[in-house]
Amino acid sequence: MPIISPIYLRWVLLLTTLLLIAGFVTPMLTITKLVFFDHSFSILSGIGQLWRDQQFFLFIVIGCFSVVLPLAKILVLFNLLSPNSHHPEYRKRLLHLMHDYGRWAMLDVMVVALLIMSVKLGAIASIHIHAGLYIFSAAVILIMLITQQVVKHAE
Repeated sequence: MPIISPIYLRWVLLLTTLLLIAGFVTPMLTITKLVFFDHSFSILSGIGQLWRDQQFFLFIVIGCFSVVLPLAKILVLFNLLSPNSHHPEYRKRLLHLMHDYGRWAMLDVMVVALLIMSVKLGAIASIHIHAGLYIFSAAVILIMLITQQVVKHAE
């Protein structure tokens, strides 16, 4: 894969940021319980529901890995792509941390959360997937690809 210019990467990262925010608020799935009751969830509404249900551990895990970490990663990528970026050794450490630990966290936790919900509700409810899941997944994949390009620039 050829190396893409930082200017182009900044524009793609801006688009990715918009996709990620849309993925947070766009409904991801609708749960239909006993044919009569429908409830749609976005990432943010699902996290809010975990808080209201006092599922604090899941609230923290899903909130951190699906919201906080992607936003932090985008901020770091914008910083690394800026023309007046940090000291080269600091950049290298930051890139290594992002590349090694950040790429698995977002998508895997989301998939595990959906799996847990579908297993728990399988007998009493049906789940229908909506655009929010695809938008969020596209943002996560774009973040991973941009990170790969930023690492190539650093090398």
